[in-house]
Parts: sequence; C-alpha cells; structure tokens
Amino acid sequence: MTTNDVSDAELVRRFRDGDRAAYAEIVRRYQHRVFTVCLRWMGDREVAAEVAQDVFLALYKSLPGFRGDSSLSTWIFRIAVNHCKNRRLYRRRRHADQHEPLEGEDRDDGPARQLADDGPGTDAPLHAARAGELLQQGLDQLAEEPRQIIVLRDIQDLSYEEIADILDLPRGTVKSRLHRARAELASILARKIKKEDL
Repeated sequence: MTTNDVSDAELVRRFRDGDRAAYAEIVRRYQHRVFTVCLRWMGDREVAAEVAQDVFLALYKSLPGFRGDSSLSTWIFRIAVNHCKNRRLYRRRRHADQHEPLEGEDRDDGPARQLADDGPGTDAPLHAARAGELLQQGLDQLAEEPRQIIVLRDIQDLSYEEIADILDLPRGTVKSRLHRARAELASILARKIKKEDL
C-alpha cells in the first residue's frame, strides 16, 4: 500500500502515534493547494510562501487536537484562510501610515507579472500569463469575503459544504455570495479588459 492509498484520517492517526512521516505525507498532499490559496489571497509569491509555511507549522502544532468534525482538507483550508486574514490585517496595520502600496496590492509586479516576464516568447503562454495577471488584479480589488469564496470555490474547487464549514456560513449564503462575487469580479475584469482594449 502506497502513501497515496492511505486516507487522511489514517495519516492523522499515525501522526498521533508518533509517525512523523505521516505529517510529511499530509504536507506533500496539501502544500500546492495551500500555497495557491495563500498566493491568491496575498498576491505575492514570497509572502504566500511564508504564510503557507506558517500554516503547516500551525498544523503540526494543532494536529494532535484535530477532532475530525470536518474533513482534514477543510480544516487545513480554514487554518490557511485564517492565516491569510491575519497576515493581511497585520500588513495593513503596519503600513497604515505609509503611502507605499503593500506587496502584491495595486502594483504590477505580482505573481502573474512574473509569469509574463519569465515566459517563452510565443503568444499563447503570454496570453495565459496576462489572463492570470488580470485575474489576480481583479481578485485584489475584491473585498475579503468575496475573494475568499471565489478562491475556495473556483480556484481550489471546494464544495459549497466545505466552504460553508471553513467560513462558518450557511450553504445557501455561500451560494448567493459566490454568485454576487462572481458578478463583481466579472465587472472588474470587463472594465480592465475594456480599458486595455484586449
């Protein structure tokens, strides 16, 4: 039986029994998705990597107390969302008196810009990178909750139930807020595309 065949619940049990390799497998399973959530939240690769590292450190410390009321993935994403919220709040407070924009906010050097600069010279990757850049800029303009819901549903492909559990909202509220968030993002992107005449 490979580690891919082992359930999350079994990995948690093994970790509690002292098997540190079980924790390494949990990290391997979730590191990319957690980093993606953090990147979409923070808008900066370096900051996202720091936050993702903090998420897995918090997971390591709190995993023995995981009760299993929700799935492990839902619990990990809740930790990630909370860490992203806290980091953004900290950054806003820290930079409140400065006129310089925060990393990844209202600047053209976010992760999608880096993709455009580093990509090969063909048009298809350039257009894909530009689309990613526009998406990140649009997400950055959304308020915190609409951004959360879009990232969790449309980028991380979580179910409505998982999102409701992570955000502590009723399922119907998640669906209606997702609808409004998508409409708001579409409006932002349409204005950006029209402005740039793409």
